[in-house]
Amino acid sequence: MRILGIDPGSQTTGYGIIESDGSVHTSILFGAIRTQTRRPFPERLLKVHDDLMAVLVRERADVMAIEEVFYASNVQSALKLGHARGVALLVAARQSLPVFEYSALEIKSAIVGYGRAEKSQVQSMVRFLLRLPEVPAPNDAADALAVAICHAHRLRSMS
Repeated sequence: MRILGIDPGSQTTGYGIIESDGSVHTSILFGAIRTQTRRPFPERLLKVHDDLMAVLVRERADVMAIEEVFYASNVQSALKLGHARGVALLVAARQSLPVFEYSALEIKSAIVGYGRAEKSQVQSMVRFLLRLPEVPAPNDAADALAVAICHAHRLRSMS
C-alpha cells in the first residue's frame, strides 16, 4: 500500500509517500512545500494545493494520512494551520483518497513507542524504519513520513 503522509503548515507543508506492507516500509518520495510569507495568504494556499496535486501526478498514493491540528501558538496561527490542512484534505478528495487523521501523540507512540518523544527521536526512528542513510530533511518531510509510518502501523495492528 502506498501512503501519503502530510504534515500541514501555512509556511511549510511536509509530504512523504511510503510503500508498506505493514511491517516493511520503503520511502518513495518526500519533501516540503515552502510558501513565501510575504505573498497573500490565498496564493500560499494555492501553492500548497498545486504542489500536492503535482506530487500525486508524479507518484500515486492509495490513502492520505494527516496530522491533526493539536497546538498553535495563537488563534491566528491555528486558523492558518487549519486552512492549510483543509487544502490537503481537498487534494485528497479530488484524488478520491481515503483520509486518516492522527494526533501528534498517536504518531510519536507509533514511531518511538512513547507519545511524549522528542522530535529528534522521531526523526531518528523514521530514518531507521525507512532504512535511509540520514534523517530526512527538512524536518517537515521527516514529520510527514512519520505520519505515513504511523498509518502503516495502525493498519498492521487492525489486521
